[in-house]
Amino acid sequence: MTVRYERQGRVLVVRIDREERRNAIDRETAEGLEEAFDLLDDDDDLWVGVVTGTPRVFSAGTDIRERADLRMPRGGEYGIIRRTRIKPLIAAVEGYALGGGFEIALACDLVVAARTAEFGLPEARRGLVAASGALFRAPRALPVNVARELLITGRTLAAERAFTLGVVNEVTDTGEALAGAMAMALEICEASPVAVRETLRALDAQTSTQDERGWEATADALGVVLASEDFRAGIEAFARRGRPVWSGR
Repeated sequence: MTVRYERQGRVLVVRIDREERRNAIDRETAEGLEEAFDLLDDDDDLWVGVVTGTPRVFSAGTDIRERADLRMPRGGEYGIIRRTRIKPLIAAVEGYALGGGFEIALACDLVVAARTAEFGLPEARRGLVAASGALFRAPRALPVNVARELLITGRTLAAERAFTLGVVNEVTDTGEALAGAMAMALEICEASPVAVRETLRALDAQTSTQDERGWEATADALGVVLASEDFRAGIEAFARRGRPVWSGR
């Protein structure tokens, strides 16, 4: 199993557990995440979700070696990226959250990160674009120039800077991100689940139209990239663990 989940009272803790591949998402993992988040959505006894990785890494995003279809029926990519949720979801991040891993965090309502956590969107270095929401969610969560920096340079964002910029809600000691997220989840459980649900629904209603436009723009960019010579060069270089030679075409 590459995804494990367990109830802790009214909180569902979902763990991505594929550390030998840096918790990269393959088809099995996406299906496991879909199953877990379906349970969170459908079980009235569950009020909050927490998604985390393993002690050394949150997720490196899509396992591009498999080239599998990772869009799930209810949640979209990884079972979470396009999900319409009415219950709060917290990301507990240790280590790297790269590419789709960062996009999972951006799809959550709150982010708790260990001091050693780092966030990045390295897709452009592989001849790709961030296709799981970061093209519009990153500029929403971060100052637009910082989002642009991450998207076109492949640089990473340290947890402390991410906290200062507002994309991370709380920074913990190394190894304590899950504990911090659980403490936050228990605070949420002290509030009315009806009030929490309707608050999230009202907030989401204000950005739903923007999201539609964001997905359209993402699809346009992805279509151009997938047809390019640079995409093929990036994939080939990744497979041989070399440096791509870009043609700009």
